[in-house]
This record gives sequence, C-alpha cells and structure tokens, in this order.
Amino acid sequence: MATIYQNPSLSSPADEPQGSGYTTYQEPDTRIPPKAAPVIREISVNGIAIPEADILAEAQNHPAENPGGALREAAEALVIRELLWQEARRLDIDVSSSRDEAGRMETERDAAIRLLMDREIDTPTATEEECRRYYDRHPDKFRTEPMFEARHILVAAPENDREARAGASERATDFCNVLGKRSARFSALAKEYSACPSREHGGNLGQLTRGSTVSEFEEALAKMQEGEISAVPVESRFGFHVIALDRRIEGRELPYEMVAERIAAWLEASAWSKAVSQYISVLAGQADIKGISLNGADGPLVQ
Repeated sequence: MATIYQNPSLSSPADEPQGSGYTTYQEPDTRIPPKAAPVIREISVNGIAIPEADILAEAQNHPAENPGGALREAAEALVIRELLWQEARRLDIDVSSSRDEAGRMETERDAAIRLLMDREIDTPTATEEECRRYYDRHPDKFRTEPMFEARHILVAAPENDREARAGASERATDFCNVLGKRSARFSALAKEYSACPSREHGGNLGQLTRGSTVSEFEEALAKMQEGEISAVPVESRFGFHVIALDRRIEGRELPYEMVAERIAAWLEASAWSKAVSQYISVLAGQADIKGISLNGADGPLVQ
C-alpha cells in the first residue's frame, strides 16, 4: 500500500531534524546565562571598594546632561567621602553627632567628616579692605534691578498652530497701527480683546522686574521709552503682545554699608571652597585610588 500522507508531528525525532516539517519548535536553552557585566568598572580608595550599587543610588543626587555624567559625578563624590572618612578615622576624630535643621540625626560618617573639616580647614575672615576692593571692582553686582510699569494686550495663539499664529500676528499688528494714532484707546481695547486676566484692569501688569514676564517681553521693555507703545507686536509662546510702557525706574547703586556683610560672606565662602579643594587634592595625592581620577577634586567637593 502506498503512503499518501504522513503527519509530520508523528515522526520520531530520529527521523526528522529539529525544526523541520510543519513546526519550528525548539527545546528551550536551559543553560544559566553569563553574569551581566558591571555598569561601572571597579573603583576603590586605599583598597576599599566603592560598591556599584552605591554609585547608582548616589547618581540620583547629581543631575547631568546624560547618565554617564551623573555616574561620574556620583563616583567622584563617593570617592571624596571615602577619602575624608578614612582620614577622620586615621586622626581618631571623636565623633559627636548632631541634628540638622529638619531634626534629622547625622550618620557617624557625616559627623566625622564635618568635624574633620572644622578641625583641618582654616578659613580666614574677610577684611574690610578686601570687602571694599571687591565692591569697587564689581559695581554691577550691587545695583537694584530696573523696574517697569507696563500694560499689554495679548492676542493668544497656540505655539504649534501656524494658522492661528498668523491670524494673531495680523490682529495684533492692527492694534499697534490703531494705537499709534489713538493711544488713549489702549485700556478699552485691552478690556475687550486681551486674552490676559489683566484685561480687567485695562491691561495693567503693575510693576515688573527681571523674571516677572517671559524673556521676549522683558527684552522689548528694555528697549522702550516711557510713554511708548510697541510699533510691532512682540511674539512669545503665549501669542502676540502689544505693549505700553508707562514708567521706567532705573536700577540704582547700593551703598557699600548695605552690602558689606553679604560681600564678606561671599568672600569667606569662596575661600572655604578653595581651601577644601586644596585639602582634598593633598589627600587624593597621597591615596591609592583605582578606577577613577579626580580632576583637581573641584567638582562635587563642596556640595
């Protein structure tokens, strides 16, 4: 008798190679996969390893442009902490923990590092002469911000809607043309057409300082004169603004006596940071650090 059809699933494994016929089933590979390679190569300080898990956890405290940058900063921070901890133990620092402003108790390591820094870092107090010299060399740092009293009419349009943006631009331009001839109509037009809540007050935004509005608005104000209405609309992500500058109050120089304490604090903080960097550099130079190099130890030192 001739065989017309034979079910391939009934053939014995010896008769057919695995994966042939009507099925592609293969026995699963039950071998244990190789251990995953570490994300970070081993890092140690004088033979004490910095665990990869600690670096990954610490990276959350170091925002960076990319994960690699965060890991690098985290590793540097932990290496520096380990350096300081080992030095505190070598000097037999008597640890006395305290609570921070939130009432949290310091860890033994944090307390030891704090006491080590207090003992080893000597920061000189800023003198009157140094503060005066800093004040004279940086006059722009000690001025009040300029202030503006302004009104606006906002013709709103979604940033990603080209057709709506074009229409809003055209309408705002019409307002500029009208107000160029009849400026007294500003409040009425603002109340009727502006998409900003300030319309209830004729478009009045009150007193504005740096950061009060979007950058495009601020740049336009800086170029305007008192009593001027913008000749063309000012575009921002919200739409198009017609701006009226009612008053401009220039910044003024602050007297030295008003900022002397602030200058002294800045100078002492700067001197402390430099002293810490130098101290860490000395410790790093004497230590056996593997897996990473501290570039001058001036990254996360004082954070």
